[in-house]
Amino acid sequence: MTVRLYDSKAQALRDFVPLREGRVGMYVCGPTVQSSPHIGHLRSALVYDIMRRWFAYRGNDVVFVRNVTDIDDKILQVAVDEGASDTWWALAYRVELEFTAAYNSLGILAPSYEPRATASVQQMQELIARLIERGHAYPAPDDSGDVYFDTASWPAYGELTRQSRDKMEAAADADPRGKRDPRDFALWKGRKPSEPESATWRSPWGDGRPGWHIECSAMAARYLGAEFDLHGGGLDLRFPHHENELAQSTAAGDGFARYWVHNGLVNIGGQKMSKSLGNSVFAAELFALASPLAVRYLLGQAHYRSTLDYAPASLLEAEAAVDRIRVFLERVERRLAGTRFAGVGAPVVPEAFEAAMDDDLGVPQALAVLHDTVRAGNQALDAEELHEAATAHGQVVAMVQVLGIDPRDPHWSAAEQGPAAAALDVLVRRLIDDRQAARESKDYAAADRIRAELTAAGITIEDSQTGTHWSLGS
Repeated sequence: MTVRLYDSKAQALRDFVPLREGRVGMYVCGPTVQSSPHIGHLRSALVYDIMRRWFAYRGNDVVFVRNVTDIDDKILQVAVDEGASDTWWALAYRVELEFTAAYNSLGILAPSYEPRATASVQQMQELIARLIERGHAYPAPDDSGDVYFDTASWPAYGELTRQSRDKMEAAADADPRGKRDPRDFALWKGRKPSEPESATWRSPWGDGRPGWHIECSAMAARYLGAEFDLHGGGLDLRFPHHENELAQSTAAGDGFARYWVHNGLVNIGGQKMSKSLGNSVFAAELFALASPLAVRYLLGQAHYRSTLDYAPASLLEAEAAVDRIRVFLERVERRLAGTRFAGVGAPVVPEAFEAAMDDDLGVPQALAVLHDTVRAGNQALDAEELHEAATAHGQVVAMVQVLGIDPRDPHWSAAEQGPAAAALDVLVRRLIDDRQAARESKDYAAADRIRAELTAAGITIEDSQTGTHWSLGS
């Protein structure tokens, strides 16, 4: 079956056919490193991590590019607010490290390339020069050093978001004094006296720095070529950022992205998350409430194009879901150890899982297949149908690896899950040891009481030949 994705530009599901068979080039807009990562950043990064993993499972070599916007109006303003305008780059690097740590905690694969905007200024200037030469850009006549994209020169402007140029609002990314039209957007921004010299590059049009939109166009072409397979990002980037990327790249003569994919946003308790409402949920808050594995499960379980409505209680449900998977895998591996069924069950996803993922990355339906397989595998194990249990084990392993939620992966160890998980493990194991001591001394009433206390706390214990094992839930 062919992978089908919803193309935002076509506004339709399309068969995904890469430029080169067996190779997929993906460009995803990464963070503007002005402040700490929040739940929306994590959700977006996770969507494209799962998409990348699925392309790879389907036999493709994936070249994945995610940029870092490390020079921008907002970064400079935050540096000014912190009284450190001359060292804006230190702020950018500090926040970049926060993003990297959050991505690593969630098990998001490192990009093939992760270019910083400041390292591709030459390529941006070359792209701007091509646009001027083709008549689609112009330097401001006021000697400010600004350069603008001439939206009136490009009839296709607005095609990504299906907007008429006549109905568009003015571009608010630069002072309009040097613009031919308020809707023209900045490609290059001349240096202002209030801005640090360290945030300035020489150019044919005057000292300054690149506009936001030109950064991604130049970096995508530099690392993936003039035409590539897929451009992704959050729904909030469709306009003006992605619309402007598409216009300037195609006006310069590049084919640019053949598919445009956008992930949905995050609501907090039914409200849109925004700085003005003060309801942002940051990565550090999530990791303080639950294990990174549970956070990954929660943020990845909704369909990527839907709005994800977050509530802290949903993290408990995610913890229980991943624990059910963990318990099943451990049960099978303990029971089959030393039997002829050990190792039986190739790690291949079921057909229903494959169909769901091929159909516009249908993770909710794929998770339903995963949990159905876990239930069937547990039933087979209870009935001593070991071959069926082994087969289910192999299927579950394949599915959790594709989704990046394999609880056996050392990445999700108790140490990485934080002190709360480690402390819980110590306390539960102490009670398990007390229970074992009571059983050995034939104090069965005490042993039963300890088990009942654990059960009341939502902890399930299972006795086997290899010892007693515990888990949250059943």
